Amino acid sequence: MAPFRPPADPTTRELLRLASTSLASRRALLTGALGVGAVGALAACAPPPPPAGGAAKVELPTDRSATEKVVRWSNWDAYMDKDDSGNHYPTLEAFEKKSGIKVTYSVDVDDNDSYVNKVAPQLRAKQDIKTDIFVLTDWMANRVIREGLVQPLELIQMPNAGNLLEPLKEVSFDPGRQYSLTWQTGFAGIGYNRRKVGRELKTIEDLWAPNLKGRVSVLSEMRDTVGLIMQSQGVDLGKAFTKDQFQAGLDEVDKRISDGNIRRVKGNSYISDLKSGNAVAGIVWSGDLFALRSETEDDDWQFVIPESGGTIWSDNMMIPITSTHRRNAERVMNYYYDPKVAAQVAAWVNYVCPVQGAQAEMEKIDPELAKSPFIFPDAAYIREKNIQGFVALSPEEDQEYSALWQKVVGN
Repeated sequence: MAPFRPPADPTTRELLRLASTSLASRRALLTGALGVGAVGALAACAPPPPPAGGAAKVELPTDRSATEKVVRWSNWDAYMDKDDSGNHYPTLEAFEKKSGIKVTYSVDVDDNDSYVNKVAPQLRAKQDIKTDIFVLTDWMANRVIREGLVQPLELIQMPNAGNLLEPLKEVSFDPGRQYSLTWQTGFAGIGYNRRKVGRELKTIEDLWAPNLKGRVSVLSEMRDTVGLIMQSQGVDLGKAFTKDQFQAGLDEVDKRISDGNIRRVKGNSYISDLKSGNAVAGIVWSGDLFALRSETEDDDWQFVIPESGGTIWSDNMMIPITSTHRRNAERVMNYYYDPKVAAQVAAWVNYVCPVQGAQAEMEKIDPELAKSPFIFPDAAYIREKNIQGFVALSPEEDQEYSALWQKVVGN
């Protein structure tokens, strides 16, 4: 496949389809050697630390990694490198061949709440959820660590973990990274099909145009959908805001659902509405739109950071408390922190690569891709686009605001 290159103008907001000779690069965003200031923004927006005393004590099950050469991994859609057929995961298959460990990779995390609500009762009851690694966003990682639902990592077994970008090594929800390692990071913004919409969309308000009524999908992740709307209302997401300001964001979502502007509030499965044509625009995750461009070979799919700003988040690999294959899971994590492997994944998913040395390896895959401001933005890019992390909520605020959100979306 011939590579696609960004235009000479590095300020354009479009995500462009990038490719290398062997890898379909799909999630054009931040990645690899992100400026310290930009990555620092990620760490700064992490949830508050666990209560005094840290995470709850956990009783570890007997590890059977030595005799059961398996790992079961739950992840989000379009979050792993694939071959051109879309049927194989090259880096996973290389790991299996090298290690002798069979990895069962499942795309079964649709959003944080729905996934954790499903598995948490079993984890609390110490029942096997048939998963050895799951990937959750920072704020949810905070919850499961605080509740003692994940196992501590044996960093001594994971020498590549030292390749984690320095600003991500100390996060408030997991000091010292005892329970988690960052998988990827990304943006939320506006996605749309330029041909079907008939014009450019630049603001959140553009989504509510009469010709888009009933054809807009928004994310069920509160911090992204409500966060973007609050930004459009002039709220600084990086600072403490009032309940009234949060309620104003909720009221806008409620109004747009009631008026029929919003067709669906969905997790990662929203992409199916875009593929089918039931939705032609929405509040989306950047990489998913890039994946859509590649899968449909339709370059009219666009992703933009709204003029009022975008949101940023991180997802983390963790080992659930009931896993009996911890050592095998740690071998998987260690493997993906090899800069060569991390670069191969980043070239396909195009989210923020948290691994030091990956940019240098990316240069070997595609030198132009390694230079792209869409994939390696610095702190100035984050400031220019007003990309913010959703401010840390206290446990009480988190519970109250989540309940208000669920009421709006009908859950």
